[in-house]
Amino acid sequence: MELRPIGTLEVSVIGLGCNNFGQRFGEDQTSEVVRAALDCGINYFDTSDSYGAGRSEECLGVALAHDRDRSIVATKYDGPPDTVRASCLASLDRLNMDYIDLYQIHHPYLNAPIAETLGALSELVAEGLVREIGCSNFSVAQMQEAELAVREGSPRFTSVQNDYNLLNRKQEFDVIPECARTSVAFNAYFPLYHGLLTGKFKRGAPLLEGTRLGTASDARKEAVFTEENFDVIERLTALAEEHGRTLLDVALARLLYVPGVTSVIAGATWPEQVRANAESAKWELTEDLCRAIDEIAPSRKDARDTPSAAHGVA
Repeated sequence: MELRPIGTLEVSVIGLGCNNFGQRFGEDQTSEVVRAALDCGINYFDTSDSYGAGRSEECLGVALAHDRDRSIVATKYDGPPDTVRASCLASLDRLNMDYIDLYQIHHPYLNAPIAETLGALSELVAEGLVREIGCSNFSVAQMQEAELAVREGSPRFTSVQNDYNLLNRKQEFDVIPECARTSVAFNAYFPLYHGLLTGKFKRGAPLLEGTRLGTASDARKEAVFTEENFDVIERLTALAEEHGRTLLDVALARLLYVPGVTSVIAGATWPEQVRANAESAKWELTEDLCRAIDEIAPSRKDARDTPSAAHGVA
């Protein structure tokens, strides 16, 4: 598995999103999924203190109890600067770890200057509790504001994690080029559009039971299962099959060919899904194939955010 840098860290280009841990399944299944990831060369595990009210961190900590030295653990928090330390210590306790590799602010905190947040995070780095710091859901303007607020000799954000997939490519117009220009890692969440880009959902077919979209609200289903989306999916699937690959391969591999993209963070429920995600990183796309994909799923500034609770679709 290819590794790319986030500051001083070296992370696998396919990351494992841990949102399902402790929510859709418990410790035993989490350990199976994590073991499969490590066996495939995936070392990058992304969680948050908000996933399952902390249960995701707990399950991940159990799964990595004997493999901490083989893993890069990223987690996230929300809140004002004066709660950063308490949030970090609580995450460390749930993870049962001495340090966090990448500690990220989950959403911009707008009620205090970013310099105060950076100061609080810098203290964690100085104490050895955190190795690198990052942000999530930041715009270019917010990234630039944070960069200007960094004090001499203090750590800067080394990564940004935003919503990015072949049905929502507007990050390519601003955030990703800014990351490439400033050597900040860009990590994609929702790279499979809640599973829509895996190929398991067909136009007009009954929804699969037990899937995230199968149990989603009517509002989210309506936003996801559009005729336009299925037009793109069916054409991408046909293109993938022409090359002996899957829609999932197209969805993940194409993102990794965009300059500035470091890792795509895909969730998984079963070991075979982890293995499929890892396999996609082995596909060496040609320029002609990238152009063919882009003709079907072009970059659009007016693309809609991937429907989710965070984007106003509960």
